[in-house]
Amino acid sequence: MLTEQGRPMTMEHLARALDIREPEMPFFERRLRAMERDGDLMRNRRDAYIIPDKVALIKGRVEGHPDGYGFLIPDEGDEDVFLGPRQMRDVLHGDRAMVRISGVDRRGRPEGQIVEVLERGNSRIVGRVIEEHGVLIVAPENKRIARDILLAPGRSKKVKTGDVVVVELVEQPSRYTAPIGKVVEVLGQYADPGMEVEIALRKHELPHEFSAEAKAQTRKLPDRVRKKDMAGREDIRHLPLVTIDGETAKDFDDAVYCAREGRGYRLVVAIADVSHYVEPGSALDHEARERGNSVYFPRRVIPMLPEKLSNGLCSLNPQVDRLCMVCDMAIGPTGAIKQYRFYPAVMYSHARLTYNQVAAAVFDKDPEALAVVGERLGDLKNLDKLFRVLLKARAKRGAIDFETTETRMIFNDEGKIERIVPESRNDAHRIIEECMLAANVCASEFLAKHRHAALYRVHEGPSVEKLKQLRSFMGEFGLQLGGGDDPHASDYAKLLDKVKGRPDEQLLQTVMLRSLRQAIYSPDNVGHFGLAYESYTHFTSPIRRYPDLLIHRSIKAVLQGKKYTPGDWEAIGLACSQTERRADDATRDVEAWLKCFYMQDRIGEVFTGSVSSVVPFGLFIALDDVFVEGLLHISELGEDYFQYDESRHELYGERTGQRFRLSDRITVQLMRVDLETTKIDFRLVRDADQASAPARGRRKGRARG
Repeated sequence: MLTEQGRPMTMEHLARALDIREPEMPFFERRLRAMERDGDLMRNRRDAYIIPDKVALIKGRVEGHPDGYGFLIPDEGDEDVFLGPRQMRDVLHGDRAMVRISGVDRRGRPEGQIVEVLERGNSRIVGRVIEEHGVLIVAPENKRIARDILLAPGRSKKVKTGDVVVVELVEQPSRYTAPIGKVVEVLGQYADPGMEVEIALRKHELPHEFSAEAKAQTRKLPDRVRKKDMAGREDIRHLPLVTIDGETAKDFDDAVYCAREGRGYRLVVAIADVSHYVEPGSALDHEARERGNSVYFPRRVIPMLPEKLSNGLCSLNPQVDRLCMVCDMAIGPTGAIKQYRFYPAVMYSHARLTYNQVAAAVFDKDPEALAVVGERLGDLKNLDKLFRVLLKARAKRGAIDFETTETRMIFNDEGKIERIVPESRNDAHRIIEECMLAANVCASEFLAKHRHAALYRVHEGPSVEKLKQLRSFMGEFGLQLGGGDDPHASDYAKLLDKVKGRPDEQLLQTVMLRSLRQAIYSPDNVGHFGLAYESYTHFTSPIRRYPDLLIHRSIKAVLQGKKYTPGDWEAIGLACSQTERRADDATRDVEAWLKCFYMQDRIGEVFTGSVSSVVPFGLFIALDDVFVEGLLHISELGEDYFQYDESRHELYGERTGQRFRLSDRITVQLMRVDLETTKIDFRLVRDADQASAPARGRRKGRARG
């Protein structure tokens, strides 16, 4: 019966199916218990019987797709299991479930059947209220949740069509019923200023309100550094430390000072001592751990710590005393760190400078900037000289230095994007970057030398498959990546040098970058491939990154002859890596919506751009000047069957032989902007179309959100 049904069945269900009468139940129960003891049957968490030998059960997390199907991502790291739309009716994206393999789909992927839902991943969902045939439903903002939520009559706050709301699920979905929810929060209308951030916060479950306990603890903190807080610390207030950050920065983690010492340099990197105020196990520590990092949206920041700490007591603001942890380094003339020392200190920032001010003063000799930096000019010149030395050491080490373009949104008084501009990265940025790298390396070496557990920032080299694809691709251009089966960062750096100045430089650099893995936090020190360091941690940003706070506590513990044990280092590293990805996903969502809103009045305009990504269903085009991406669907490429070649990053036409490749220059016309799905669609503009195409800047229509 269990084999025939293909699903778990409780004792009661089995009894009914097998027509077991009441007097026979005790004997039937005994028989089932005996079969269970013999291993012929087993019971799941819901007390239902399954056949262990005949039903291969796989546990994992459900990942939904906007088109209604999904996948089970197995816990054991096996191949993903395809779940068809019928199976997905039992679950939502984020649920945990148990499936059995029922066959293979038409693409040859293992196909699964839901056996049991182990854990629900959604209790609250953000979405937009829609009325259909007199019934109010909520369409989830997370498009991976492909089922609409029915609103329970009489159990919700008063809402109207178009409202963005948070619903609490009162009934989870099943194969025969839709999920049912009640509205617990009304956020406003979809196009309200700042709504994109409110949606992202709830869609990605970003903690954005501090608990009452954390607020109470914050209120008890002093407004300024007290004398008793300085006890046991070195006093370095005489050192002319300065902060160098962007124009809009409010939380200053780091201050620097550099002086010549013989043929070498003394570099002092002072970092805000957050660990003095945020004690392990406290409410503030719990909040910081849950958030993992600050999240930076355009025009809004969700801080890891309350503002009193992040912008006040911990921030290294100018002309006030601050507690700090110092990495004091002696660096030789070749860039090698000869000695270093960590110690808690009290400091005084002598100036708050920006990257542009420093660059203008040191490199351009701008009179206005020189007046701002004043007597700090000599120290800044020392920093620049040290930077040149560290840069040579970086090149010798073989670190990879990809050139990427950062952008910044300029908003008008109404909170709408006025334009998107490239963010220039001058040498002042790189000066601070090299100083922070040096301090991070020292922190890593210090903890490793004292055999204290730590969260390392690890970056592994390319996988075997990615490496094979990269070598094959580069071979087509007569280029070769050195290093054999185990290349080093220096091999990548040498190849980057070879492609510099070529017309296809952008294409080759992009392919190289995409062959690398993402960096993560882990207690296993496997080194940092991209930076070419054998050991690397994050020490320099404890105001906005939880791993840095852990490193500070670990260093203090070593200095005091103790051990810091926050719990399972591996689990903490995994959690910090996940919160980092969560923040990236949320900021991408917000930026995508803002860019759609920005582009919706430009339908019909013609743009030039480059192919930024090649996918089986088309090309993503990054537009010049406006710095916005959109999709050129495969159906727009011409009357041909286009085949996708992943290893060569191209689509090629079977009949015409036409090829579209990553980084190709292309002309497109903006056809559609969808605010709901944050999608931008283009059509291809060929040479013959150019004469009849509307002039750039002329509006042809308007998308409706």
